[in-house]
Amino acid sequence: MINRPKPIAVRELTAAAMLDMSASEFRRLVGRGALPPPKKIGGATRWRVAELEAVLFGHAAKPNEDQDFE
Repeated sequence: MINRPKPIAVRELTAAAMLDMSASEFRRLVGRGALPPPKKIGGATRWRVAELEAVLFGHAAKPNEDQDFE
């Protein structure tokens, strides 16, 4: 069995799936600043898993928090 490393950055669809939401809802929350923006790596657009986790665990600022994650 191969041990795969835990991803440190993921595509939009994977990030949305990690949060159990649609890609359109994920984009809306990113656009509103409730979720972190992506990083560019060469020509790829990725979201840092640690940044997404920080928001969910309360370790990052979340603008409009009362409206987005009730």
